[in-house]
Amino acid sequence: MKWIKDVGPGVLIAAAFIGPGTVTLCSIAGASFGYSLLWALLLSIIATIVLQEMALRIGLITNKGLAEVIRVSIKNKFINRFLILLILCSILIGNAAYEAGNITGASLGIIAIINSETLNYIPLLIGFIAFIILYIGDYKILERSLIFLVIVMSVSFLITAIMTRPDLSSLLNGLFIPKINSESLIVVLGLIGTTVVPYNLFLHSSLVKEKWNDISKLKTARIESFISIIIGGIVSMAIIITAASVSNDNIRSVIDLAKGLEPLYGKFAIYFLGIGLFASGITSSITAPLAAAYVAKSCFGWRGSLKSLNFRLVWFLILLIGVVVSLLKLNPIEVIKFAQFSNSLL
Repeated sequence: MKWIKDVGPGVLIAAAFIGPGTVTLCSIAGASFGYSLLWALLLSIIATIVLQEMALRIGLITNKGLAEVIRVSIKNKFINRFLILLILCSILIGNAAYEAGNITGASLGIIAIINSETLNYIPLLIGFIAFIILYIGDYKILERSLIFLVIVMSVSFLITAIMTRPDLSSLLNGLFIPKINSESLIVVLGLIGTTVVPYNLFLHSSLVKEKWNDISKLKTARIESFISIIIGGIVSMAIIITAASVSNDNIRSVIDLAKGLEPLYGKFAIYFLGIGLFASGITSSITAPLAAAYVAKSCFGWRGSLKSLNFRLVWFLILLIGVVVSLLKLNPIEVIKFAQFSNSLL
């Protein structure tokens, strides 16, 4: 059971990219195009494995975050400051937008479970949970909390997919035979953009140096990352498979998906999907502010632990923006879509 001690950074990366945006886009992809866009997800998973391996290697070997490596490696003062500014803007602004979608998504999961119609003050509860876990500032507690939530999320979505009894031949065709047209192009780009998440590169390089500071752990880090991302990819595919069983072109979120499944599979479908959406939202609500704080720490060369004042101020600001936007009574699905669009654009 020694391998359990080496589980951590990769699982946190999987937790970060399977957020409400991923759940929503996968629901739309499955309901609108069946299994035919599974290949785009497979391509995205391969790209994510390659990019995250590069990031973890940089972090483990240099014992620095990716942003810090960029800051100390580029000697031209103008280019250096321009790149640091670009990184800060894209990650901090992008993660603030992501956070609104994350908290809204977690709130939608609770709404599905309790059969309510409005968000009310649920975002405050989600924000409070994320605040407590981040404020404790203990990497091991943070890691264990997210691993537990990822397990809950994975089991929920996988059980729901198995309940739909997918057609294996159609599934394999969609997985290995690429098909694309003008109608599916935007969704394909969305699936890639929501899996290959830029801030995860910065987060991963920082997490591996928190977990290990020994280059001998490189092989372990690679294996852990590979397995975690594969599992995350399977969960995303499970959502597409589940949505493909619902013959309704108006599916625009996991809540619509749950309602579509209810006549076939009863209330269990809503509960499993609701729990999965809540877990995906709360994990991403923790990792997005955490990544932003790590990026700021690397860019400015701050020292200290996860409990340092500067580090806490950054993640608190991102978390606060997410909670406030979630309470503005905006269309929750539009908030999630905007989060995906803005971060991809940046």
